[in-house]
Amino acid sequence: MNSLSEIVEVVIGVDTHVETHTAAVVDARTGAVLDELTVHTTPQGYQDLVDLADAHSALRVWAIEGTGGHGAGLVRHLGRAEEVVVELDRPERTKRRHGAKSDLLDAVRAAREALARPKLGTPRAGGDRQALSVLLAARRSAVDASTVAQRQLFSLVIAAPEHLRTKLRGRKLPEMVRVAARLRIQSNWDRESAATATTLRTLARRTQALTIEAADLEKQILAIVRSWRPDLLDQPGIGPIVAATVLCAWSHPGRIHTEAGFAMLAGVAPIPANSGQVTTRYRLNRHGDRQLNRALHTIVLVRQRYHEPTKAYTDRRTTQGKTPREIRRCLKRYIA
Repeated sequence: MNSLSEIVEVVIGVDTHVETHTAAVVDARTGAVLDELTVHTTPQGYQDLVDLADAHSALRVWAIEGTGGHGAGLVRHLGRAEEVVVELDRPERTKRRHGAKSDLLDAVRAAREALARPKLGTPRAGGDRQALSVLLAARRSAVDASTVAQRQLFSLVIAAPEHLRTKLRGRKLPEMVRVAARLRIQSNWDRESAATATTLRTLARRTQALTIEAADLEKQILAIVRSWRPDLLDQPGIGPIVAATVLCAWSHPGRIHTEAGFAMLAGVAPIPANSGQVTTRYRLNRHGDRQLNRALHTIVLVRQRYHEPTKAYTDRRTTQGKTPREIRRCLKRYIA
């Protein structure tokens, strides 16, 4: 595709929010705004947007921001109607900083940005991918909350009354959690000791419950990965969480145009920073899907420890003068 304007007659840009969506119908050849409408995020509101598009042209495409978030309901409605949807990230900040800001203007910007892009992305798929996405989010929340509870438990033990601290001192954190979860309040304790022991027991039991919850969610994630792409689990350094993260970013065939595009999505593609006669300088890519970047980083760390070819590569690059950080960046790009 050379240009979107060669294929469609209008582009409907949509600025999505929790309660309302604002759409702007833009002429694909001139960029002129032909119509606009703000609707509520209900099935009737979504149908009103389709009716708005029907009033202009059947040769159309939708350019929507937040297809996996605020715009998810609209994208599902358009999918059932077999409409063509283009996924857009937020407009560039420099373009917004020097101009006005409104829902209509953002909708117009979305449409015109779709017209200007040489390559267009499609929304992430539903089904198994969406199931993995919500399970990963729930597991991440459980793990983070468990980590916070353990840190609080450890800090409180340090400042606890001596008779409580003696029971927990010198233990590894998992054992400390088990002991704290079984603490019993003595009737002859003072108020500080009773309150501290109660809090330690509460935090320990919260940690145990969240750990069980995270393990159950991981089992559900593993079941979906095994039914969808079990070959990923055969790769060294890839477990169910890493595989699910990769699948959520990749979504479906055709969404990522090239392996270089996947590397850019993961934030592991080196960015050229050449100037004049300097042609070998690159910058670190801090953009892209950071969860996917983290998954690739996990693969690298596991392979550097247990995978013999990766260990040999690391040794060879080390003798060539590469730093550990530079070696990891090379490996992440290769794995992508």
